[in-house]
Amino acid sequence: AVRALLIAALGLTQLPQHRIEALADQDWSRVWLKDFKPMRFGKRVWICPTAYTPPEPDAVNILLDPGLAFGTGTHPTTALCLEWLDGLELAGRAVLDYGCGSGILAIAAARLGARRIWGVDNDPQALTATRDNARLNQVEAQVTSFTPDALPAVRADMLAANIMAGPLVALAPRLAALLKPGRPLALSGSLVDQATE
Repeated sequence: AVRALLIAALGLTQLPQHRIEALADQDWSRVWLKDFKPMRFGKRVWICPTAYTPPEPDAVNILLDPGLAFGTGTHPTTALCLEWLDGLELAGRAVLDYGCGSGILAIAAARLGARRIWGVDNDPQALTATRDNARLNQVEAQVTSFTPDALPAVRADMLAANIMAGPLVALAPRLAALLKPGRPLALSGSLVDQATE
């Protein structure tokens, strides 16, 4: 059935040389982490799996165990947001990370000097991962996480929303209300053909 679907989807008469084998069931959410190595973003930020020693001890090093939540820096939208944060002056600022996933952007903002960071996600696993990763990086005093309904009335100096285009469009009025006028905003996660939306 899989061969037939591939042949039809690819418009072929037969598949090129291939191999099919049954794989033992594994914790697939963890398997890919064996290839997760320290990565640099911008000039100062490194994301380092907990199994590694940070390659630049004096850099802004973020230790990360993403768990089941989205956000390791390997996805281009997360990488772009990390580079954006690295280029901002965050000292003493309040930052909102809407769709916080693993907490990677919130933690990066804290490590870059932000005084207060709110992480928002509708996934309970993401809120747990954000809290755990904030504690791991010793920024739990600056980073707090909320469901969208539980978020207090805040006004952020900077806002990052790394989610998909549909939710970004739907959330536009809410995001605008949560950000101080004229302050930096990063909306990431849209496909090229969704940009005009």
